[in-house]
Amino acid sequence: MKENLITEALNIWSNDVVNYIELLKQYPIKIISLVLDLAIVIFFIIKVFKFAKDTRALQLVKGILFFIIITWVSGILKLEIVHSILTAILPSGVVALVVIFQPELRRALEQIGTNKFTHLFGIEKDLETRTREDIYKIVIAVEEMAKTKTGALIVMQRDIGLNDIVSTGIEMNSEISPQLLVNIFVPNTPLHDGAVIISNNKISAAACILPLANGQDISKELGTRHRAAVGISKETDAVVIVVSEESGKISIAKDGTLIADVREDELKKILIKSIITNRLDNKEKNKIKKIKNIKKVREEKKDK
Repeated sequence: MKENLITEALNIWSNDVVNYIELLKQYPIKIISLVLDLAIVIFFIIKVFKFAKDTRALQLVKGILFFIIITWVSGILKLEIVHSILTAILPSGVVALVVIFQPELRRALEQIGTNKFTHLFGIEKDLETRTREDIYKIVIAVEEMAKTKTGALIVMQRDIGLNDIVSTGIEMNSEISPQLLVNIFVPNTPLHDGAVIISNNKISAAACILPLANGQDISKELGTRHRAAVGISKETDAVVIVVSEESGKISIAKDGTLIADVREDELKKILIKSIITNRLDNKEKNKIKKIKNIKKVREEKKDK
């Protein structure tokens, strides 16, 4: 009897599949909708699993998926009682899930239309927007440290790599946040002595050792942080921010030159101009130059 039940269910399933294939043959346009339908379902399943990864919601997603599969299989095998119970539980189960996981669902709904939600679908912010936001975060941290006279040294990488400097400190690869930056430079903590390296929109490392400038390059009144800032800015194209622990004044070292006593608005303008405007303009010019060179090579080949 059990074998007959399974055979009957398989026959019904195969008949349904055959009928659907015949329908596709009659209306080929439905193949497009089928492919689109499958692509959307697979896409959402993958994204939901990625979103729920390493959270308690992952177990919930697995449970829901298992419940759906069991309901679907019970329908195919014509297990009427099981199928009826499962379909009856489904509406009340949805309500129960909404109540149990209300915080997670609320947070997900709040993300609709926000950057986090667009990130869920793989839509990244453009480099300029992310860099501008990072600059604002760094400025907030620097202003906070200036108020409390917390000494700080922040190196912002541009086009020349700083891997040799990163290797002298403690690698972090962390997201940029004002709180983390302030915390790094709290006196008498493991990472406060040395420089923080910012590269590729991340805090790459902390407690890094920088080369010092010669005595001729900088006033004797200024300390080790300022000498280090001028030193690295001479050897690379990095922009360096210094907060004095004695006066709380902010300075910027760029191209081997130290700009002292910089205000918040001025700091933002210098960083945006140095790291975003000039840098992107140069990249754009290089891109145009490369395109022109490619066209020139193609034209030369055609002439030959």
